[in-house]
Amino acid sequence: MATTVEIVDRSEMIGKMKALLGINPQETAIVTVDMHRGHLDPAVATMPVAPQECERVIRATERLLANARAAGVHVIHVVTVQRVIPGLGAEGRACPFWAKLSQMVESDRWIPGKKSTLDEHNVEGSILTQIIPSLYDKERDYVVDNKKRLNCFTNTDLEHLLRILRVKTVVLTGINTNTCVLNTAFSALDRDFAVVVISDCVASMYGDDLHVFALQNIARCIGWVLTEDEFAEKLKAGAASELVGVAV
Repeated sequence: MATTVEIVDRSEMIGKMKALLGINPQETAIVTVDMHRGHLDPAVATMPVAPQECERVIRATERLLANARAAGVHVIHVVTVQRVIPGLGAEGRACPFWAKLSQMVESDRWIPGKKSTLDEHNVEGSILTQIIPSLYDKERDYVVDNKKRLNCFTNTDLEHLLRILRVKTVVLTGINTNTCVLNTAFSALDRDFAVVVISDCVASMYGDDLHVFALQNIARCIGWVLTEDEFAEKLKAGAASELVGVAV
């Protein structure tokens, strides 16, 4: 029997929290989560987001990063890269749930009715691990390319890099809203970073229902969910405050 659940209206609380948020560009990093060809290039992706969502997310993130870099915000790209282990296959097969899911027929795997394969997904040396070119400034951006699980902090040096850069606010974009972005948001909160997710710059291959769930969960429990335009305004205000501070 299907059950319909009404989303609790926390718009007033969320609005008040947005008003309280300040962004200092020098203490902020945008962390892009798995914005690589394995998810966002429909021509080759092994775990693809819907083509229209790829276009939406890439274009919005291009604008976001250009604006952020101009303001002095750090940009860090975190990318899943799998080894192939003899006798096992892709490293992801060490996870029991993923291993069993991989045994399902293709249409029953991660993405309903679409191609999705763990064994070929982001294997080291493949084009799938390439960051979407328009999002990557190799002269300025940082890359963490040993992500193995949903959480960008697990067994990577992401936190180490953030601490070196003296970051206090972590701004998340990427794929998938309800898995890697959500897990990373929880971990950033646990490490006492302020957490911001840009709603225009995230998507889920699992479906709109889980995408909406994740944004609701973040906005009500973990951090701030802002549009690209809202973040731009916060960035502008933060930059102006810094200038005033220097003048004084």
